[in-house]
Amino acid sequence: MPEAPARNPLESFLNAVQATIDSPVTWFREKIVEPNRQTYPWYHQKFRRVPTIDQCYTDDAVCIFEANQQFRRDKMVDNEILAILRQRFEDCVLYEQPDHERKCRSLLDTYEKASENWFIKYGDLGGYANAKTAYMKQKHRMIWERRHGPVGSGMKTVDGEENAGH
Repeated sequence: MPEAPARNPLESFLNAVQATIDSPVTWFREKIVEPNRQTYPWYHQKFRRVPTIDQCYTDDAVCIFEANQQFRRDKMVDNEILAILRQRFEDCVLYEQPDHERKCRSLLDTYEKASENWFIKYGDLGGYANAKTAYMKQKHRMIWERRHGPVGSGMKTVDGEENAGH
């Protein structure tokens, strides 16, 4: 659509200045940038994997930021996986009534295992968790399991017997 003619000399001067500045930028974007850019649908965008928080130096702010962003993306993906598994189980229960306990057992087992793994990784971290807090949780869990056996099996005493709360 052609532009309307300028109403006065000032407006025509401003249009000329704007065209002088905007034309090279627009040309560069349309002819150079956009043809060389890979386009992804928003739901299939792939991010490269970055070093995890334990591979970053303590003073490398960029690496720490990237690790935190990757942690956030991974958590969102895991949340969506859990939501899909939960929805599949609920749909199965509605569809397979009254035999849902037998027919949907495998979906329930898959969902329960996935939710257990989610809680092992992200549970009790709070709303402001980052890669470092998740890493510390993993480290503390590994130390606990080395000293006392798998979590949930009870604390072992020095002589190897379980402490039943005595």
